[in-house]
Amino acid sequence: MDDSTADDGLAWETLASGIDYSCPGFDVQRDEVRLPDGTDSAFHFVTESESVVVLPFTPDGDVVVIEEWRQAVGRVNFGLPAGTLDGDEELTTAAHRELEEETGYEAASMEPLASYEPANGLLDTVFHYFVARGCAPTGEQELDFNESIRVSETTFADLRDRALAGELRDGRTALAVLQYALAGE
Repeated sequence: MDDSTADDGLAWETLASGIDYSCPGFDVQRDEVRLPDGTDSAFHFVTESESVVVLPFTPDGDVVVIEEWRQAVGRVNFGLPAGTLDGDEELTTAAHRELEEETGYEAASMEPLASYEPANGLLDTVFHYFVARGCAPTGEQELDFNESIRVSETTFADLRDRALAGELRDGRTALAVLQYALAGE
């Protein structure tokens, strides 16, 4: 089923749109909508730029990972480098940039893995996943003012096992690891 074009009476009509709240990183948008039964209502969602998530492998086959403070959940998060596109930046360019900015590693190659809408009932975000190969710490880590990140390496088997055990709390990371594992490592 192609859900991107299907309109079998389920589509809502957007009557008006506006931003209720704006902050660095995202906006909260309010749409005035008409539901299929004719009822008028309001719908709020978070809107933000597209993002890249990078699964970076070193020449030895280890994976570059980050530990990052996440204020929304009040803990350090174990995961992969990720971030939003700058303006009309190309996806691959953004993946290279985010990898270097967050880790100081540079990739010899970058290939697309998949794209997902992680929570399309709440936000319009699209995550574009990449596999980076030949990653080495030859760049400069340049963190944003609100990023607290520690970089390390681990094995892919460790990441896969953590994902399968439900220990990777960051959904972006778990999805990347499981997608890559299912694709045949």
